[in-house]
Amino acid sequence: MRKLYYLLSPKLRRIIRRLYYLPVDIFSTISNRKQELVPPQGLIFTGRGDFVKIGDSIAQQLVRLCGLKPEHKVLDIGCGIGRIARPLTSILNKEGSYEGFDIVKDGIEWCRKGYAKYPNFHFSYIPLKNDLYNLSTESKASQFVFPYPDNHFNVIVSTSVFTHMQEAEVENYIKEIARVLEKGGRCFATFFLLTKESIEFLDNSSNPFFKYRYGNYFLHDKKVKDANIAYKYDVLQNMITSAGLRIASHHPGWWSGGSKAECLDFQDVLVITK
Repeated sequence: MRKLYYLLSPKLRRIIRRLYYLPVDIFSTISNRKQELVPPQGLIFTGRGDFVKIGDSIAQQLVRLCGLKPEHKVLDIGCGIGRIARPLTSILNKEGSYEGFDIVKDGIEWCRKGYAKYPNFHFSYIPLKNDLYNLSTESKASQFVFPYPDNHFNVIVSTSVFTHMQEAEVENYIKEIARVLEKGGRCFATFFLLTKESIEFLDNSSNPFFKYRYGNYFLHDKKVKDANIAYKYDVLQNMITSAGLRIASHHPGWWSGGSKAECLDFQDVLVITK
């Protein structure tokens, strides 16, 4: 099913999802079961799992691991359709602020309407090319400059973004994170990291998630190169240190055989500081 899904264009994938979930979304509307700031199922494109529970969990991790405070300025890279923004409306106060950007226009448009009563929450559509999410532009993430001033944010979060980016794009985003993050600030980011342990797990898997191996990275599907990308830990670490950042903590994900009950996320989590 995953391979068939990847054969479809980004736009067609979203259309099919909307049609598939249309009965559920209609029922939620007429039965008044819709939750505030929770989009219809058919519009969600940020992966599997419970939209609310996952968002709440990440917000709690930002408090615990990144020291998120009510007055902080937060940047959400690849904000999707507001999965992390929703719980932050209950954490950030009027002195705090939230900026989110994404390459999927539908998600940004929904968030702009849904968060209209939250003046300190802002969402930006950035048209960048990605063969999983956006083929309507030739603009490259490897050349994108974040539209924010230097040393501006206390906390930055980026979940399941670097797992869909090529090496030059990852390197550029890390440099931009270093630029806009304040000294002492923290970034919560998820990756698929190739360590000695995770590579050994793949070697021993009958059907490994990453089958196609290249110099610094592995791919899940060689025909859709932005679908799922795993990077060698030392390569990513060099990018981070070269940008003037350091890894404060590494939390392996359960994708590489760890216990789901003991891991923070399916993907690996890095807490990065400046």
